[in-house]
Amino acid sequence: MQPQVKPRNPNFSSGPCSKRPGYDVAGLDMRTLGRSHRSSLGKEALGQACSKTAELLGLPEGYRVGVVPASDTGAVEMALWSLLGPRPVDVVHWESFGSGWHTDIIKQLKLDNVRSLTADYGVLPDLSEVNSAHDVVFTWNGTTSGVKVPNADWIADDREGLMICDATSAVFAMDMPWEKLDVVTFSWQKVLGGEGAHGMLILSPRAVERLESYTPAWPMPKIFRMTKGGKLIEGIFRGETINTPSMLAVADYLDALGWVEAIGGVKEAIVRSEENLAVVAEFVAANDWIHFLAQAPETLSSTSICLTVDATAEQVKKMVKLLDQEGVAYDIGAYRDAPDGLRLWGGATVEKADMQALMPWLQWAYEQVTTQA
Repeated sequence: MQPQVKPRNPNFSSGPCSKRPGYDVAGLDMRTLGRSHRSSLGKEALGQACSKTAELLGLPEGYRVGVVPASDTGAVEMALWSLLGPRPVDVVHWESFGSGWHTDIIKQLKLDNVRSLTADYGVLPDLSEVNSAHDVVFTWNGTTSGVKVPNADWIADDREGLMICDATSAVFAMDMPWEKLDVVTFSWQKVLGGEGAHGMLILSPRAVERLESYTPAWPMPKIFRMTKGGKLIEGIFRGETINTPSMLAVADYLDALGWVEAIGGVKEAIVRSEENLAVVAEFVAANDWIHFLAQAPETLSSTSICLTVDATAEQVKKMVKLLDQEGVAYDIGAYRDAPDGLRLWGGATVEKADMQALMPWLQWAYEQVTTQA
């Protein structure tokens, strides 16, 4: 029978993600709207976006946080174009975004000494093969595969190369070992349901040392430049952005950070995400027609929860459409390059009660599409 209780918030998209519970755009601090981002008020808001992020995440002393152009993609590309070259590179990838970074390194930067450590959707490459003398590029959490690295044990404390981590769907939802990561990138629209177009770039002192001691052989686009005269442009990490940001998006992000602080900080945000995964895991265990795409339990993502279904590709599409039409779940089809299936966002801004309410609807939709003549 058709379930009677619907999720109060049907937004389960993996990006842009659901707004925080109780969100109201009218509640944003609008004082910066219509003002220059270079005004004292604009710089203060942008500076808070950097400093409050560092404070909530508990970044080590000397780590810098900057707001950069073009979402997580822009932040990753800034790191790749600015830092790679002096050492061999290991690219660890097992889904579309990580594979995209590999393509850029090979075909755009045209680096020669590059190793590809790769695996199919649902599994991780052999992380023990990573060479600590190399620079390493990897995603902490595969947004399109639902597969995360389970820990940082494979990252050497005495590494010589830089660890460059695309963490756009892991920050504020998973425990990050900051001391083992030299560059971390994420976007507001993934982690906390913020607005798109802006990226966050976190640099360790080791990454800064590389920036100040190495000049790439290729021309550097203006929006990628982080040094001047061989020194880091510190203003980028104090809110003096390279290009003009949306001050409305900044206000929106500050609201999200305020919510994280109010619920008890990043630890509570991680708990909320893990509780959402537990709801789905219980449902999967009870139903033999639905499965996690991730093969190993320790690699299950709590944010981009990717599922396969014992149904044809056309039937899966019908499930997604049916749930959308019922106003139960929006935008939950698998990523276009991933295996056919469902993808549910389980980050902290999604309420556990909504995830619980969705599960019977998945059962109903499956039965509707598989029992049709």
